[in-house]
Amino acid sequence: MLPQEIVQLKSIQEILRRGVAEHPLRTALVFGSLRIPYETVWEKACRIARHLKEACDLKTGERAALLADNCPEFVFAYFGILIAGGIAVPVNHMFTREEIGYILEDSGSRCLLTSPVYLKTGEELRVMVGPLASVTCIHHVLQQEPAPEAAVAHRTSSPDDTAVFLYTSGTTGRPKAAMLTHRNLLSNVASSAQAIRVTPRDTVVCFLPLFHSFAATVCMLMPLACGARAVIMKSPRPMHKFLRTLRRNKVTVFVGIPSVYNILKDIKLPGRLPRWLLRFFIPVRLAISGAAALPAEVFQKFEARFGVPLLEGYGLTEASPVVSLNPLRGPRRAGSIGLPIPGVEVKIIDAGGATCPVDIVGELCVRGPNVMKGYYRRDEDNREVLREGWLLTGDMARCDAEGYLYIMGRKKEMVNVRGLNVYPREIEEILYRNPHIKEAAVIGIPDPHKGEVPKGYVVLREAGSVTEHDIIAYLKEHLAAYKIPRRIELREALPKNTSGKILKRLLVEESIREKEKDG
Repeated sequence: MLPQEIVQLKSIQEILRRGVAEHPLRTALVFGSLRIPYETVWEKACRIARHLKEACDLKTGERAALLADNCPEFVFAYFGILIAGGIAVPVNHMFTREEIGYILEDSGSRCLLTSPVYLKTGEELRVMVGPLASVTCIHHVLQQEPAPEAAVAHRTSSPDDTAVFLYTSGTTGRPKAAMLTHRNLLSNVASSAQAIRVTPRDTVVCFLPLFHSFAATVCMLMPLACGARAVIMKSPRPMHKFLRTLRRNKVTVFVGIPSVYNILKDIKLPGRLPRWLLRFFIPVRLAISGAAALPAEVFQKFEARFGVPLLEGYGLTEASPVVSLNPLRGPRRAGSIGLPIPGVEVKIIDAGGATCPVDIVGELCVRGPNVMKGYYRRDEDNREVLREGWLLTGDMARCDAEGYLYIMGRKKEMVNVRGLNVYPREIEEILYRNPHIKEAAVIGIPDPHKGEVPKGYVVLREAGSVTEHDIIAYLKEHLAAYKIPRRIELREALPKNTSGKILKRLLVEESIREKEKDG
């Protein structure tokens, strides 16, 4: 389908229905040696839907949780929940049992669809979680007789019905459920497809976790809506096997996170392959980076090595999630999250709510059909972030004269040094330019004289290659004195969430505990 046709659909499940009507035998999903056509994806999703309605008594608008890693069964179950008239609640399979229990309880999920590896955890949670009435193994359901379409697909959702509860990463506390409607997701799929010019000839690789908003929209819904195909993988490791998969399946759209591009820019390849020959073996036409900030140094080295346009974008769960992207045809600017995608508006406001002039830092706000309905049962939070149609993101940003956006850091992460604003992203970008540094994060810590000062955490490419003193001396060459971190702590690794974003909250909490311990 073309983008203008996608936005005219009434529900997410119509993506599959249209796919079956127009190209039933075309491959929709690839998983290892499996090639799964559109008609099979639809048929298996209908089996799930029938089970939910008949065996689980799932009513329209009730929540059904989904706990599975990357596999075709995740896709079948996701669409099956929607076909049955339910609301899908994808759950992070890396969560502990307690964390999963919180999601199930908070969402009021009546049933849980899961894979065999998590079935025991699901059964344990059924006893503990009040609303949870049933736990079902997806694989067992798919072994049953096929479901007639008429038995399950009698209802078409309204565009403004809630389709999914997507839980935020919880970097500032307990996760909240962003209620995303069918219209939210369809509009974002259409806008994203238009921005990168997706066609039925494309193949999108999906190794990012499907429970995450980025992968769900860009790696699952977008290719299926466009009649393309998705190559589902559990992990990009080992890297040599991953690269073979890209070549064997003729992947054209590579969707990743900064940590993956950081590895690829330095990966050792057999011999000294010229760039044109590398492109022959790996036919990727474009790469997209999201979920976390892409260091400018990584962007430049990746493009120079592979000759593939690397488009850094920006999004958040509450916006379905894509907001902006560097243009496929047009200047791509290192360190920028690009321009708003079609149909999405942005503005940057100061503390008083006034729009900021060019290159002045303020809070990034988003408006468009992709913005969530709200957080589930969080009225106070909704009043704080949803104002007059605008979503206040909590991210500090600036906009240049050509409309390109630059994220400076989270509003709550800004460091106030004697009344002067210091943005961690600026310091981190300088750190990433140092050839000895692999990863970096900067937070603010209390200071009795300055109020706050920056503190840096660094992972070196090679242990012992530089010292804390060397790094601070390096920063002094590039930054004003008040921006220099008081300390640089060398680490073997930094804490991250499942999308590869460094969890600065944990570094802050650790810093507080250390201060309390020291008295």
